[in-house]
This record gives sequence, structure tokens and C-alpha cells, in this order.
Amino acid sequence: MIARQLAPDILSLVALDWDRKLFDQLVPLHDGTTYNSYLVRGSEKTALVETVYPPFTADYLEALRKTGLRKLDYIIANHAEQDHSGSIPAVLAAYPEAKVVTNARCAGLLRDSLGIAADRFIEVKEGETLSLGNKTFYFHLTPWVHWPDTMVSYLAEDKILFTCDFFGSHLASSDLFASDEGQVAIAAKRYYAEIMMPFRQHIRKHLDKLAPLDIDMIAPGHGPAYPRPEFILDLYRRWASEEAEPEVIVPYVSMYDDTTRLVRYLVDRLMERGLAVRPYNLVGADTGHLAASLVDASTVVFASPAVLAGPHPDIVAAAYLTNALKPKVKYAAVIGSYGWGGNVVANRIVETLSGLKNQVTFFDSVLTKGRPTSEDYQSLDRLIKEIVAANQPLLAAAAAD
Repeated sequence: MIARQLAPDILSLVALDWDRKLFDQLVPLHDGTTYNSYLVRGSEKTALVETVYPPFTADYLEALRKTGLRKLDYIIANHAEQDHSGSIPAVLAAYPEAKVVTNARCAGLLRDSLGIAADRFIEVKEGETLSLGNKTFYFHLTPWVHWPDTMVSYLAEDKILFTCDFFGSHLASSDLFASDEGQVAIAAKRYYAEIMMPFRQHIRKHLDKLAPLDIDMIAPGHGPAYPRPEFILDLYRRWASEEAEPEVIVPYVSMYDDTTRLVRYLVDRLMERGLAVRPYNLVGADTGHLAASLVDASTVVFASPAVLAGPHPDIVAAAYLTNALKPKVKYAAVIGSYGWGGNVVANRIVETLSGLKNQVTFFDSVLTKGRPTSEDYQSLDRLIKEIVAANQPLLAAAAAD
């Protein structure tokens, strides 16, 4: 680990986890990840913003030592999750005069999870400040992006917003800054989909709160920093909005190709009518890819065969994930095949999506007994017509743009 200059008197210490494949034993990582910490030297005091994931603690302490840091006054903790806070006890041991600066909710979580003594904390509230002499931090509470304790820290003189998980991306790269915005946008969208999407109402509120700040740079806790803040701010405004795009996502599993026949027919006919479609064969699929596809889509169609008088377990898992992530999707349907007990397939999937029932219109299911017949395709044509009609205002708006 090395220290690199983010701005005058501000160093970035990035723990690069190049080979990590799974985050929280749940989130697939295509490109590893980083754990970012920032050392800010003022004319009178010195502060760290975040620490790093515990497996990197020894390297982190050595990197701090190599910066010439002999006295540390503050550790600013924007969030209690241990990929950012896990090294705090070791830093406090190495710099016993340091205090942990955070909000009351985060302080409680850090005491519970890391055993940090109460007298090591300085608790701050919304809008309060911390002076380093010629540099001043302003603290803004941003709960539920993505834990109840989260906040951001704004360094006024340098116009840098330190955001921890907010605006992050799982992307291990030697680039300190987001120079390849196309690559970063893909990683940031996956990160948003997997972690932030359920909280988009909170995100919109916090984006409004942060709008008056004069921000020259955003420095997140994962991934590269943003020297052009509007890049990531604009993406978040779009992703967190309620405006869906005319796109149909089709998660599917097929055992003997009967469901595959329905999916191929559905995809072709929707494409002929001008709708974007993304089918996902869920066998061995990357759930992060599916999650990212749900960020903007208007419609999701689950396609499943019957397995033991119910939907395929991979489809149930996809429906559960969709329900948990709470995307802005407006329309949903179920298609599939069965040997017996066909209605159970659709009913189980709709039940699993119960958290979306107040925002989603469910179209009638199309389930075939065995290989699809001409009558089954006629039923599928009716579903296709309903999907196209429902998306017509979105198609018209996209054409006007």
C-alpha cells in the first residue's frame, strides 16, 4: 500500500483487494475492490477519514508510518461497517491521543462491534464542524445510504466530499481518479444496484441536501475518486429517480427447452415492436449483472419451468432478489411450462414479489403444459401486446428525446 496525493496536504491510502471475488459473502466482484482512507493534514491538527478492511491493517499502519505521521488527532468514521472501520482499534493503539469523530448512531455501532471505549469518541450532529486549523470539516448525516449510521464529511477549503459507501464502486484499479468514466460507470451501477437501490428515496433526499455544497471532488470509500463530481451525481440522480426506461428484463431457467421456446418468442416479438429486451439464463449467472439491469428497466418477466410443483429455485432466488432490491420496475409477468400444478409456478413468484405489489402491475401469466401450442403462443401474443401498450408512453418519450 502506498500513499498518493489526492490534493494539497491530503493523501489517499488505498488498500487494493485485487482478487476478492465475493463481498459480504453475497455480492459478486468482477474487478475486486478497494478500501480507501484519506490523511488530511491541517495547520494545527491531522485527521484520517476512514480506515481499511482488517486484513490490510498491517500494511496500512506501515503506509501511515512512511508518510511521517507521528501524531494523529482524529479518525473520522462516516460509517461503521468494518471494511471501513475495522482497523480503527489498531490505529487508536498506534496513536493513543487520537479521537474517533462520528455521529451518535455510528458511535454506538462501533462500540458494539469493535469494543471501542466511549471516551475515545467525539460525537457530531448535522451541520457541525471540526477545525484542523486551516482546514474545516462539515458533517452531514445521510442515514440509509446504506446503513442507518451513514454520514458524509465535507472539507470546505478544498471542496472535497468524503462519502464512504455513497457513490462508491467495487473496482480495483491503479488509477487514483476516475479517468475511464465508462469503466467506472459500469462498476458504480453494479454497486448502486446491489447496495444502494433499495434506498433510492433516501438517496434523492440526500442528493437534495448536498446540492448547495460547492464540490470539486468526491472521494468515496470504494473505487476511484471523482475529480468531475457531476459525472457520478448525474448518474445517481437518474438511477434514483422514478423514471423507468422502456426495457424488459427476462430472468429465465429452462429444463427441457419448453420455457426457452416461450422466452425466444417473447424476446423476438418485443424487439420487433421497438422494446429493448435483456434475457438472463440464471443457471450459473452473475446476480450482480441481473441487479444492474433492473436499475432502469420498466418491466420484468420471470420465465420458469415447474420443479416439484413450484418454480425453479433459481427463479425464486431472482424474484427474492428483485423484491429485496426494490427497483423502479412498473410491470411484471410470469411465463413458463409445467407438467402438472402450473398455477403454483406463477403464484409462488408473485407472492415472492409482495414488496412491490403497490408499485407493479402484474399481467396475466402464460403457462404451457409441456411444449407450447399455437393457442399458447396466442396467449403470449396478448401478453406482448399488453407489455408494449404499457410501455408506449416511455417509448414515445424516448423517441422525443
